[in-house]
Amino acid sequence: MPTPDALLLLTESCPFCPTVLQGLSELVKTGLIGRLEVVNIEAHPEVAREHGVRSVPWVRLGPFELDGLRSKAELETWAKRAGTNDGLADYFNELLASGGLHKVLTHLHRDASALEAVLVLLTRPDTNLHVQLGIGAIMEDLRGTPALRGLVDQLAALTTSDEPRLRGDAAHYLALSQSPRAVDLIRPLLKDADSNVREIAADSLHELEKHARE
Repeated sequence: MPTPDALLLLTESCPFCPTVLQGLSELVKTGLIGRLEVVNIEAHPEVAREHGVRSVPWVRLGPFELDGLRSKAELETWAKRAGTNDGLADYFNELLASGGLHKVLTHLHRDASALEAVLVLLTRPDTNLHVQLGIGAIMEDLRGTPALRGLVDQLAALTTSDEPRLRGDAAHYLALSQSPRAVDLIRPLLKDADSNVREIAADSLHELEKHARE
C-alpha cells in the first residue's frame, strides 16, 4: 500500500490548526505519511480557492479531504485507510451520514474508479438508511455513464445475494446503468421469492424499455 502524502491548509488565527499540524508532523516522523505540505491561506488565498476551502484546518490526506479539528489518532486512522476500497468506503460513509453527498459526487466525477468503494458500502450490513439513500442518489447521478456500466458484473453478482435488499438494489442500479446486459440480468428477479424485489425488477425493466424507446 503506498504511503499517502498530506496537504494542510491553515491560518495564523486558527485555534485548532496547531493541533492538526502537530499530529500530521508526528505521522511524517513515524512514516505513516510520506510528505507534508503546509500552506497559510492568508498568504496564499489562491490555494484555498483552488481546493474550494472556506474554513480551516483543512487536510487532504491521500484521497481524503478532512476539515475541522482532528486528533492525531483520527489522522493516523485515515492515513492507514488510504489506498484501500474499505477505507474509501469509510470516508464516503462519513460524508453521506453528515450530508456531504456533493463531496462524494465531486470525488467520483474526479475519479470514477472510486465507485468500487460505493459498492463496498452498499453491501455492508450496518450501512444505515440515510447512507443507503445517499448511495441511491449517487447512482441516479451516474445514470447511463460508463462508470456505472463498469459495475455491471458486480451488480449482477448481487442479484443472487441472500439479502432481498441487495437483490432489489441490484435490479434498480442495473436499470440505471442502461447496459445492454441489464434486461437479461434483471428478468430472473421477476420470479424472486420476495415481493418487493419482484416489484423493483418489474419497475426496472419498465424503465429500461422506456429508455430503449427514447
